[in-house]
Amino acid sequence: MGSNALQTKLLAIQKNMLSFAYNLTSNRDDAYDLLQDTTLKVLDNQDKYVDNVNFKGWVFTIMRNIFINHYRKSVRQATVIDTTDDLYHLNLPQESGFDTPEGSIAVKEINSLINTFSDDFRIPFSMHLAGYKYAEIAEHTGLPLGTVKSRIFFARKRLQEKMRNYDF
Repeated sequence: MGSNALQTKLLAIQKNMLSFAYNLTSNRDDAYDLLQDTTLKVLDNQDKYVDNVNFKGWVFTIMRNIFINHYRKSVRQATVIDTTDDLYHLNLPQESGFDTPEGSIAVKEINSLINTFSDDFRIPFSMHLAGYKYAEIAEHTGLPLGTVKSRIFFARKRLQEKMRNYDF
């Protein structure tokens, strides 16, 4: 399918996509964001579309997957694991620490430590922190999946070693 034909089909189903996005998010602004993300993803991956496949189903699958990935990322960021014996931390208000001056300084110091890594470790690790999947990082860097996983593992270990001496 040509680029213009795909764009025409995509424009024709925008209202359906917005309705589906609203059903997923239950929020008008989030639905528009999801619609935009999906449209960009479809246009970026138009070479992967096969002509004899249901176009609308393909696009809606992309939208659903983007929504699920965003949802999982938000759940991961909000998860608090309390390992204390009496579950003391579960009863405390959960703050990110970024709003306090001390928290923002700690984040800056951690980022500066990450920036001291060579590009071989810094780029995959930073992409992993940003929420990219291992396969996406491997595709972006042109490295095998196992290499990406090991570099992220070693970068995490190196960061833990460097942070051992810090008093946050």
